[in-house]
Amino acid sequence: MMGMRFSNEEFALLKKSLTVYEWAQRTLLTKLSIIRESLETTHESNPIDYIHARLKAPESIAQKLHRLGHDITAANAKEHLKDVAGVRIICPFARDIYYLVGMLRSLPDTKVLLEKDYISKPKPSGYRSYHVILEVPIFHCDKTEYVPVEVQIRTEAMNFWSTLEHKARYKYQNDVPQHLCDALAICADKISALDNEMFTIHETIHINETNNKNN
Repeated sequence: MMGMRFSNEEFALLKKSLTVYEWAQRTLLTKLSIIRESLETTHESNPIDYIHARLKAPESIAQKLHRLGHDITAANAKEHLKDVAGVRIICPFARDIYYLVGMLRSLPDTKVLLEKDYISKPKPSGYRSYHVILEVPIFHCDKTEYVPVEVQIRTEAMNFWSTLEHKARYKYQNDVPQHLCDALAICADKISALDNEMFTIHETIHINETNNKNN
């Protein structure tokens, strides 16, 4: 599967499509940047630590199409893949995630296509994150095109775990030894517990600060 790729003709078509995905991604990033700046002025603790964006590489798109059983064409990428453009939001605490999901649902001029809650229902591997696929309108060539952008929301600890698990899958070509799978699953549970404990400490500090101000 590592050798799967687009033909020269399909690759040229894909490059044009990726430009539109990039526009949609930049449009959404602008909206999210404004939200983040506004939260700085209204929240004592901003629920957004930072935002990261990525576009799938053509090689990754080709591999995913092959894995799903589709011909490797630009048209199939557009029809079957909803995560070509991606944005990742990193939150201080797990409980911030649902607050931000609510804000994404309320974004003007966008539509929620799909939500996957891997926070309350983690994957068997231990993976935790909240995925929202948004349809972002882009006006170009005298027409409006609605482009999907996947948003992943997670804490820093969840993101660290995901990066490590991704490295393991890449190294072992998705055939990770069972003992490593078990170790990763245990780490995921510990990370979840740690996220909750950190939030409890944060709330305790906030309550104490509020009480001190009132006294």
